[in-house]
Amino acid sequence: MAEAEKLERVVFSRPKALSDTTTHYCPGCIHGIVHRLIAEAIDELGIQERTIGIAPVGCSVLAYHYFDVDFAEAAHGRAPAMATGLKRVQPDKIVFTYQGDGDLAAIGTNEIIHAVNRGENITTFFINNAIYGMTGGQMAPTTLPGQVTTSTPFGRDVRAAGYPLRVCEMVATLSGAAYVVRRTAINPREIRRLKKAILTAFKVQMAGLGYSLVEVVSNCPTNWGMTPIESLEWIEKNMLPYYPLGDFKVAEGVENL
Repeated sequence: MAEAEKLERVVFSRPKALSDTTTHYCPGCIHGIVHRLIAEAIDELGIQERTIGIAPVGCSVLAYHYFDVDFAEAAHGRAPAMATGLKRVQPDKIVFTYQGDGDLAAIGTNEIIHAVNRGENITTFFINNAIYGMTGGQMAPTTLPGQVTTSTPFGRDVRAAGYPLRVCEMVATLSGAAYVVRRTAINPREIRRLKKAILTAFKVQMAGLGYSLVEVVSNCPTNWGMTPIESLEWIEKNMLPYYPLGDFKVAEGVENL
């Protein structure tokens, strides 16, 4: 046993910026992966003592339990407004919002559009699972055409409800946006690409280049009525064709970070 123990080495440990606590997220939810990647990025950049996160209403309402950094709670959809105020009075801080599609792309659309357009030097991590997860699985602005939800039992009818909102494509048109990308976390390759995007988004803010936003095409096994594995397959088959992965805006200077 002693010889075997000598051969053991730690290959992974919990990031310092991530709290040691039990999760409230449903089994298979991608939120936990994204939390870990954000915490890893904070550790690697050495910004734990400077970082302020903002959790609005939604499945991520308790995000402050999971990060060992300063956190604030915003009203539904108002995280970009709160982030703007915090960053302006404490410009040396690294400020990020963590928002779902029901929060950012519905009640908070006005907030995100104008914060980006002003070029606020903050970062947003946007979790798009195409549904209202916390309140019972109703249709969200990002729900796909024909997708069944608790409020669209026969599928989303675009004639009545309009088309799903593509946030990255929309905010990338605004002059204040410096870094706007869409990623996912359905397999190890995409998780690595997401980690790099999170690091870049923080670096954009640290360099003072403007607004950075990373959208994560995510799942909701519980409200989709699927197993975790089925939900990941559903993302690849149904969500990624409508929400293609890629870089939608990379301002001058970002590639050198």
